[in-house]
Amino acid sequence: MQQADLMLKGGVVLTMDPAYRVYAPGAVVIQGRDIIAVGPLADIASRFAATQTLECAEQVIMPGLINTHTHMPMSLLRGLADDLRLDVWLYGYILPVEKQFVNPEFCYLGTLLSCAEMIRGGVTCYADMYYFEEEVAWATVEAGMRAVCGETVIKFPTPDAPSYDESLTYCRDFLRNWHGHELIVAAPAPHSVYMCTPEILQATTELAREFDVPLLIHVSETADEVEHWVNQTSMPPLRWLEAQGVLEAKVLAAHCVHLNHEELHILRKHNVGVAHNPTSNLKLASGFAPVAGMLENGVHVGLGTDGCASNNNLDLFEEMHLSALISKAVTRDPVMVPARQALAMATISGAKALHLDHLIGSLEAGKRADIAIVDLNSLHNVPRFETTGLNIYSQLVYAAQSSDVRHVIINGRVVMHDRQLLTLDAGSIIQQARQIGEDVNQFFIQREQSLLEKVAAIGGLEREESYEVQVKARIQNKELVVQALQRSDIAIVKESVREQYDTYFFFSDPDWGMLRHREDLVREADGSISPIYTLTAMGPTKEAEYGNAIVLTRSRLTAPADRTLRFYREYFRPREERQVNKKRWRYRIRYHGVDMAVNIDEIIQPAREGWYLEIKSRTWSSRDAERKAALISELLHILGVAPENLVRQDYVDFAASLEERRA
Repeated sequence: MQQADLMLKGGVVLTMDPAYRVYAPGAVVIQGRDIIAVGPLADIASRFAATQTLECAEQVIMPGLINTHTHMPMSLLRGLADDLRLDVWLYGYILPVEKQFVNPEFCYLGTLLSCAEMIRGGVTCYADMYYFEEEVAWATVEAGMRAVCGETVIKFPTPDAPSYDESLTYCRDFLRNWHGHELIVAAPAPHSVYMCTPEILQATTELAREFDVPLLIHVSETADEVEHWVNQTSMPPLRWLEAQGVLEAKVLAAHCVHLNHEELHILRKHNVGVAHNPTSNLKLASGFAPVAGMLENGVHVGLGTDGCASNNNLDLFEEMHLSALISKAVTRDPVMVPARQALAMATISGAKALHLDHLIGSLEAGKRADIAIVDLNSLHNVPRFETTGLNIYSQLVYAAQSSDVRHVIINGRVVMHDRQLLTLDAGSIIQQARQIGEDVNQFFIQREQSLLEKVAAIGGLEREESYEVQVKARIQNKELVVQALQRSDIAIVKESVREQYDTYFFFSDPDWGMLRHREDLVREADGSISPIYTLTAMGPTKEAEYGNAIVLTRSRLTAPADRTLRFYREYFRPREERQVNKKRWRYRIRYHGVDMAVNIDEIIQPAREGWYLEIKSRTWSSRDAERKAALISELLHILGVAPENLVRQDYVDFAASLEERRA
């Protein structure tokens, strides 16, 4: 009789092998890190004796679940910002907090928290994409888990690298340091086509091929992403990646929600694995991935949770359940993605998607002993039937829960026994995670108290001169003003014609002032249009007023508006909005050595008759503002503006709020 280290006896053994063999009752024999025998209990018991035996009656012995896409440290951001669109969630909340808090300690602790949660849910292997993956790997080894750790590379500065060149260096060192490790596969993870340059994608592809490891990347997660990429390159993202040679690596593509028919064949042609994330895609309203089409084309599809900031858990039982239900609803076919196939996506298909099926994903002799044991003796799991030969799969996918996982073995090591974690101190992890949560909470409470803090958090904020001196007036004849500007003591530095579409946000807190989003369409000399988008925070009050209705205001703080108006509306959540659209003839001039802007405006919305003249200049000094106010008075006289035509209102004061217009 052959001696072994551990025998799992009794219960139902789901092998998920090519023949989908099931043994009930069955047994699994483990020697060291490997499975050495799987079969009927009577046969196994007659041939093997084990130093340790685990009785598994009324339980299912199955391959450990594989989470093919997540962001481990983001468990520390669970529940930070929910019920938001992807761009608001990412740019308004996640990226600002990552910039402030993500460091090696954050990533190490967040990974420990995620590992503890996944082990308790029967997950034995995962694929990660984040920063400081060296720390992610060390925490994973401490937990005793298996992982593909993808070091994220993007074209912008990241928490672990100020430039993508340094990020690529970090990535190469990471791959070299962990190459050949028993539990960790270190991999490059270029974030996506829109966050990477072709040079980054080429370099990471070369790294993946040099070290013979997977390459992890987000692909076609949202419709907007795909539409933008097609407009920019005339190719959808996956087709473009193929043209760049990226698919020559062992690619694991996350999401793949918006693929066309051709791209499904490209997946199969290049053996690209797909990480399907049903909960995340639902929660962020990204859409429904064409899973049925992928499976019909022979694509290896695994299941992922995505990060806890967008899910909000790491529960593969939920993902199995949803993956089966969603495919049925989308195709209107109740037999699409049956329970056995959903379970395969969480086990052997996930292993194939990760290019690790030679080691894990099924219970077969010679493979690593990564095993989850699920207790079926609970209220929501009884009664049990054996009418079709497939009932056990239905039980696990449609009835069982992650809390039913009783024991977990990874690489032959028992890491959870009777729901007690053996490798991690859950209490200590929870205590440290709560402290991080309190710190993040205070950061956002402080940010929400200031408009400038909210603007600064999304980047690009620039302070202009401290003060702005300006005046407005009605004029009857635009051409007379233009003619007056031709005087020898007035130098026109630059002139342009533009259309401006302004949306003003007002807030409940009067100290916030107002925020203006401007779409500035500048007509160039050749007739082309150059759009400029800006976000301007303006103070709540005027500082002073001089003669001739000239006012002094605190200077604005500006930032490039590189996202949609809808994004800013949802991010800032204004109490009221007003819109002003105008056509502007703009003249940059120098008068007595002072730079000024002279604008002649035709206000389209709200409709106003005639034209308006605006003269303004910036300054760092309130004393200098008085001098410039005097020069503006001179210009008003030169341009023929009568005192009765001066206007003390801003354009936004002409506009009714959206609510008033609707009424």
